[in-house]
Amino acid sequence: MPFPRNPPDARRRRRDRTGPARPAPGWGVRSGRHRFLEWDDYRVEREWKRYDGTPLRDLFRELRERFLARHRPTRPGRSLEVGPGPGRFTRLVGHPEDRVSLLELSRAMLERIRIDGPIGHRAGLDLIQGDAVSPPFRPRTFHRVILLGNVLGFAEDDAEELLSRLTALVSPGGRVLIEFVAGPGERSRYLHRLPPGAIARLLAAPVRAVRPRVEREGFVRIRERESGGRHFRRFAPAEVVGRLRSAGFELREILAVAPGLGNDAGRLGGVRAAPVAWGHLLELEEALGGEPHRHEDAAAILLAAERTQTGAPDPHMRTIK
Repeated sequence: MPFPRNPPDARRRRRDRTGPARPAPGWGVRSGRHRFLEWDDYRVEREWKRYDGTPLRDLFRELRERFLARHRPTRPGRSLEVGPGPGRFTRLVGHPEDRVSLLELSRAMLERIRIDGPIGHRAGLDLIQGDAVSPPFRPRTFHRVILLGNVLGFAEDDAEELLSRLTALVSPGGRVLIEFVAGPGERSRYLHRLPPGAIARLLAAPVRAVRPRVEREGFVRIRERESGGRHFRRFAPAEVVGRLRSAGFELREILAVAPGLGNDAGRLGGVRAAPVAWGHLLELEEALGGEPHRHEDAAAILLAAERTQTGAPDPHMRTIK
């Protein structure tokens, strides 16, 4: 089931294997992945701050953290995080006693993790510079494989092979957690017709009282942004789910990120200052984002699927040595 060809729209006991990354096929022309090889300390620091410092960034970060926490295993094993960047979410990857492998294109990112990286995995971290299209691991090695930050989208034309190779690394009973872009995003008409100061007062009420009003007035797509030279692909959620099912996985959760307030930073400030309202907002966003009809236009999708069977051989997957 090929994806449609869419246009681009712990510091303890660490083992560092940051050798030079091997260019993947098709890298003769500059690609979205290419830019990660060129990142310097400034870009690494900016990437870390992408989820910190404003209520909007806090919302996006906390929704991802809550998603990871819901899918943490109850027993230790091995986990793989692909494209961890500077390690923003690594402390929540897998079980606290897992040995975690981090596979990253950028040496600068791995250096940040090596020096200042996350603590929380008692068995330590393996830092590996390389391309996920050619992962240096044996099949069925990990009980968690995690791809946050639109790794799949930045793979562009190699996305099919990347997903095939990474799902092959998941052991029976293990899960793959993926973030990808589906559309431009959307927001609630009801929440956006209220004055900014009224949002926090509204969200003092339980989510069950607010949600019907939000759903009754519906949602509007967020205006498309200019690409700004970025390179990535969008994916229909049904295509990704179908691909995973054909590989022997069953869907455990799929969530559209922030369809309620969307990217409206102005309305989030008052909510962030009120702890009860903030907690209710997170619950509301998760309730709305779990509805299937919110997924097609979502600016970010978080998906968890579990390997329940072997699955048929994947014609797009070459032998992993």
